[in-house]
Amino acid sequence: MAAEVLIIGAGAAGLAAARSLRKAGVAFILLEASDRIGGRARTVNAPFGQPFDWGCAWMHAADRNPFFAEAVNHGFTPQYHDPNLDRVYFGPRRASATEMARIFMADFDLATRLGGHAESAACLASLLGPSRYSTVTATYGGPMDFAQDADEVSIADVKGSADLDPNFLVREGFGAVVAQWGGGVPVELATPVTTLRWGGTGVVAETPRGDIAARAAIVTVSTGVMAFGALRFAPDLPDAHARAIHDLPMGLLTKIPLQIVGDRHGLLSFEDMLVENHGSHDIYFHCLPFGGDLLVGFVGGDFAWELAAAGEAAAVDFAIGSLVGVFGGNIAGQVVASAMTDWHSNRWTRGAYAAARPGCHGARQTLLQPVGERIYFAGEALGGPLMQTCAGARLSGEAAAHKVARALNPKVP
Repeated sequence: MAAEVLIIGAGAAGLAAARSLRKAGVAFILLEASDRIGGRARTVNAPFGQPFDWGCAWMHAADRNPFFAEAVNHGFTPQYHDPNLDRVYFGPRRASATEMARIFMADFDLATRLGGHAESAACLASLLGPSRYSTVTATYGGPMDFAQDADEVSIADVKGSADLDPNFLVREGFGAVVAQWGGGVPVELATPVTTLRWGGTGVVAETPRGDIAARAAIVTVSTGVMAFGALRFAPDLPDAHARAIHDLPMGLLTKIPLQIVGDRHGLLSFEDMLVENHGSHDIYFHCLPFGGDLLVGFVGGDFAWELAAAGEAAAVDFAIGSLVGVFGGNIAGQVVASAMTDWHSNRWTRGAYAAARPGCHGARQTLLQPVGERIYFAGEALGGPLMQTCAGARLSGEAAAHKVARALNPKVP
């Protein structure tokens, strides 16, 4: 089996690369290790009997997000959502209106410091003050946004990321939008690439189904998969590229959805609530989206990895315990179904999305450079200002496909 271009990974980046190459008339083979397309865009119905996005849910930057028009044109139901915090609790105590104002002032102060900061090696935590209001900013801007603690987030990464407003959620699920969009792309499922050989004139992918040769490859798997060695390169990648992969480690943002019955405890649909606990054991809840009965808890960064190690039962206990601390013991008996997303243990992902280590923001630019004019990288880690988003992954895949098509045929516009 042979093709001009081999695409590894059928998430948003790989699907976008395939669609772009097909439009340019370039023959490709798209290989996906798992048994489905979409990557970290996945909508499920179990165990809640309603759509739930196991992975990406927010359609960020809708005015620049190509998936927004896709959703509208195919009859999906996007709903605008402002993700600013509606409620903050310090343990069981709800922040007052004055305290909420001080939290927003801490956000503005951080934005001002970011704008005037030129040190590329510093971490986000270095710009935060010692107050409890800055602690909220650290939680929201670190674990809940970048999936890393604030002392592990690159300031340059934060400055390089776009303002993601306007944000939309999709009643039927963002993963369902991606699945519909990619449904017509030919893909070989359950075909992991274990080694990509590039020592000859082209590339050869080693898979359980045999070797597959092509003139070039677009690699869209996560940096975590490559860092763990699930996809190897022979010969090894140049040192700059190998180091860049390790300088873009996968952070973790874990969802703990809880389905409740009965009393809503005064919570409104689409409210956003943050519970600040001791020891950075903080949890954010997106409440009752689309008027449903889900309280979707989020934990991020180091604490997310801790909960992942403890297991789903411990994570669910923690999420319910946080709600009990705020609303009282009755809410525990209202939970009728629960889950914990498993991106931490997913062997084809190894985390939620990539965040540059402090001082290593340039790793993203390094991976944008092709290796030997035969290996091109794409994915959410290379999404430019839309880094860490599904839209960024798609745009990255399209850009990589365009580079490959021009390299194979300079007459391609």
